[in-house]
This record gives sequence, structure tokens and C-alpha cells, in this order.
Amino acid sequence: MKQKRHWFWNLLIVLTLIVCVLAFMSHFKNWTKIKEDKIQLLSGFYYKELSFSELDSVQWVERLPPMERLTGFSAFDKGKGIYREFKDSLTDQKVHVYIDNFSQQKIRLVYKDSLQLFMNMKDSTDTQNLFELFQAKLDVDASKQ
Repeated sequence: MKQKRHWFWNLLIVLTLIVCVLAFMSHFKNWTKIKEDKIQLLSGFYYKELSFSELDSVQWVERLPPMERLTGFSAFDKGKGIYREFKDSLTDQKVHVYIDNFSQQKIRLVYKDSLQLFMNMKDSTDTQNLFELFQAKLDVDASKQ
């Protein structure tokens, strides 16, 4: 006699697959939302809202500095999470990293005097456009002072 599987287990399997697919999609790339006065970055569990008025500097970097990963992951050509620089372990400053492609240039943002954020997008033209946006916002703030 063949027993049927209970509907609960079928539902649980389907829900588990949906949650896994959603988690993969949320980490798959950096999701950005640009507003007039701030940018919102979302990558999986990592969310950062950064006001343009808090920006101190923006620059291109080829490589990330040596850092210790506090939370997050590095897989294939991606790196997401919260890190701490080795040289700055006394102050315990956290560095946010939203890298979609390690082989491309990265944007280094310094905000609130000493906090850092490294990011790039999967497409280099999107990264270039984002860099130009940050540069323009910095220029506007500098002209107001």
C-alpha cells in the first residue's frame, strides 16, 4: 500500500525553495535607489543609507586594502558585508563592502570624516555613472561652502 505525502511537507518544500531563490536574488547584485539627497544600497541582508551631505571624498581604487571580514561573504567575483581594516584595529571602524566584480575598479567613499564604503556594480558603465554622480554631489556641496 502506497502512502501519500502529507500536504504540509509539500508546502514546506515549496516555501523553502522560494526563500532560497529570493535570498540568492537579493545577494546577486547591488540594488541602489538614488534620491535627491541620499542613496540607498541593498545587497541581501546588508542595507546602507548614505546621505550625500555626509560625503567627504570619492575616489577610484584598483584593490581593496587588507581587511578582516566581520560579517558577510566572498564568493566567486563578489564580496559583501562589514569588514575591519587591519591597520585600524584600535579604533574598530567598520568598513562596508558592496562589490559585485572584484576584477573591476571600485569606488571608495569616505563619509562622516573617517568611515569608508567600497562598492562597484556588475556593469562597469553603471559603476562609472555612480562615480560621476558622487563626484557631482561632492562638487555641489563644495560650492555651497
